[in-house]
Amino acid sequence: MAQIDAFFKMMHELGASDLHLSAGSQPIIRLRGDMQRIKFKVLQNDELKQMLYEICPEIKIKQFEESGDIDFSYEVPDIARYRANFFMQRKGVSAVFREIPQKILTIEDLGLPGILKNLAMLPKGLVLVTGPTGSGKSTTLAAIIDYVNKVRKDHILTIEDPIEFVHEPINCLINQREVGRDTRGFQAALRGALREDPDVIMVGEMRDLETIQLALEAAETGHLVFGTLHTISASKTIDRIIEVFPGDLQGQIRSGLADSLRAVVAQTLFKRIDVPGRVAALEILVATPAVRNLIRENKNFQINTVIETGKKFGMQALDDAIMKLVDGKIIDPYEAYINAVNKAKFRDLLAEPPSDITEM
Repeated sequence: MAQIDAFFKMMHELGASDLHLSAGSQPIIRLRGDMQRIKFKVLQNDELKQMLYEICPEIKIKQFEESGDIDFSYEVPDIARYRANFFMQRKGVSAVFREIPQKILTIEDLGLPGILKNLAMLPKGLVLVTGPTGSGKSTTLAAIIDYVNKVRKDHILTIEDPIEFVHEPINCLINQREVGRDTRGFQAALRGALREDPDVIMVGEMRDLETIQLALEAAETGHLVFGTLHTISASKTIDRIIEVFPGDLQGQIRSGLADSLRAVVAQTLFKRIDVPGRVAALEILVATPAVRNLIRENKNFQINTVIETGKKFGMQALDDAIMKLVDGKIIDPYEAYINAVNKAKFRDLLAEPPSDITEM
């Protein structure tokens, strides 16, 4: 048993989502969204490095010492898997560990809209799950892939950095590839994927031009592609994909995206006030003919209006999802106000609305 495993055991028992270890600081956990110090001594650089290197693969240690940061996954048997990130800072080495539950929560467990099951049954196209870091994108995507695994009889190929949720085959063949261990990168894995007979491809992160381009090509050639982006809304997601490309290619990409996009699910995570835990509010854009035309004509600014009027297609505005959680007394009205798009809709819910300089 590695020395650091004691921290993971404590973290798991408390229900913390993240563990932060930094040279020159006490250990800190993130518990239901809040950072809390652990009653432990201040960690010195040399002892922390020794503790971290004990669980780090040799190839990753070399990479870390050359580049100053790495990602990898680590598993504590009978407890959980962890997504690890090591990085250098002013006082020395630091690390952040995100706990990945062993049990994959279903769409029902997470209280997600039923339309996500419809997206899982699509024969082809591009479905994007977006949100800021720590918003639960991986958990939502894992629930969708789990549903595919249960109800379809297909080949699922995932490309992740690192592998987070482990999917055991149920009705599908599942191959999970980890960047840096099983493949050089997202681009190499996506190029190879087209020769590996997948029906469903999951791209852990569409972080650069070539990865986005290859994901679009895979969706256009008859595969169902799920991917993630660090964007906060459906319209911003479409903007981000197009703006990654040089100006002379944007018209072509806009047309290709309009043809291949099936949906964007943008989520924001909230602390619950009814029970311990967190809950996601989802904005959902379905690529109807009207949405496709807006993308082709570079009128993305009108997409929010289409979402507001597209409830019969399963679309959902973020503010509507947040209001539903407030009405159900699941989240705090103040948190709702802070994260809302149209804050005016939520001001009357607060006894003392704060002064928001962004509204001046």
